Amino acid sequence: MSNILQGDIDGSDRKVGIIVSEFNEAISTNLLSGTLNALNDCNVNEKNIFIVKVPGAFEIPLIALQLAKKKEYDVLICLGAVIRGETGHYDFVASGSALGISKVSLDTGIPVIFGILTTDNLQQAIDRSGGKYGNKGYDCGITAIKMSSINSKFLK
Repeated sequence: MSNILQGDIDGSDRKVGIIVSEFNEAISTNLLSGTLNALNDCNVNEKNIFIVKVPGAFEIPLIALQLAKKKEYDVLICLGAVIRGETGHYDFVASGSALGISKVSLDTGIPVIFGILTTDNLQQAIDRSGGKYGNKGYDCGITAIKMSSINSKFLK
């Protein structure tokens, strides 16, 4: 049988940075609540969680980069919602934030979790931030602890 490396969900020694968009605030607040619940379930100490609120999803990658450069966090979680409107603005914000977040992770070697919902309408965002499809913020919290666990094993 092959050797398998996988992350665990014990976050008792993890430091987590969270960047959350204020735009579509009701959705972002629900995502943040789900994330905090997951981190609590993973035994992350509240004093090891740092939250930064930014105006919108497009602003998230810059602050993620600034936090990553501090080298104080084992993992970063980016939360927000970009909801399609009547103009092409959605495409620029959704792709810009996704590419920026990915770049931060690859350039710094710190796991950066993409928790920005990109939906066609408000109902889809509601459904994914605590509605009928669960809370993607919770999923991001679990993913964050698992990825930081895996990443720390490579650093040994």
